[in-house]
Amino acid sequence: MTNSRVNFKVEQKIAYVTLNRADKHNGLDKQMIIDLIETAKHIKKDRSIRCIILQGAGDSFCAGLDFNYVAKNPSIIPKFFVKLPWRKDNMFQRVAHVWRDLPIPVIVVVHGNCFGAGMQIILGCDYRIATPDANLSILEMKWGLIPDMSGMATLSRLTRVDIAQELTMTGRFFSGIEAEQYGLVSKVSETPLVEAQALAEKICQQSPDAIAATKYLFKKTWKKDTRAALFWERITQLRLLGRKNQQIAMKNGLSKNKQPKAFIDRSSF
Repeated sequence: MTNSRVNFKVEQKIAYVTLNRADKHNGLDKQMIIDLIETAKHIKKDRSIRCIILQGAGDSFCAGLDFNYVAKNPSIIPKFFVKLPWRKDNMFQRVAHVWRDLPIPVIVVVHGNCFGAGMQIILGCDYRIATPDANLSILEMKWGLIPDMSGMATLSRLTRVDIAQELTMTGRFFSGIEAEQYGLVSKVSETPLVEAQALAEKICQQSPDAIAATKYLFKKTWKKDTRAALFWERITQLRLLGRKNQQIAMKNGLSKNKQPKAFIDRSSF
């Protein structure tokens, strides 16, 4: 499946989502925002998909919001900024936070420039693998703005408040190596796509229900108090016990057969 701004394919239960505006360093315009959100919706409905690898075509992952486009199409600001009463987010926030909301792991491959909106998209993913020389920035300060595409919901999970404030207030550029030191990148590699594929393949070998439950559990409990964490542990485990994939995992774990039984497609979670 190829939209005007996003390439999408599935290979061996891994969905590859590629930002496809290489001539603009994958800067976000209206159509790319729409296409990314629609692609995420499509993936959520397809229960055969076990993992996602998100990447950018060309020389960069994503240079942020395309401000040249915005200057020529200013109506995008009020249209995408206004939040509908029944939703938790607006369109600008959704394009980054939708990856955190998906019930399957999202691994993002970061190379070249990753600024502003691009930075907030990767923060919404589960794992971030970057090249050492990737060029990152929370760049909104350059435009007299703050990060408002779900960055405040994700930065606090990954780094200290003083680091987050300094990077936001200065808008300075930092490398993939520095990003790993700050906790904003999971791993640095000269071959991030190879690393992402290896991780995705390991995830695909596990029960898709247990993987979805794990993502759900960490989202519900991370940095919560003990009582809340213990509550969500119980509730989440109850939703797993006795399901077909849990039964398969038990049989595989007890069996001496070198060929484990394959899991069925992910249940709703």
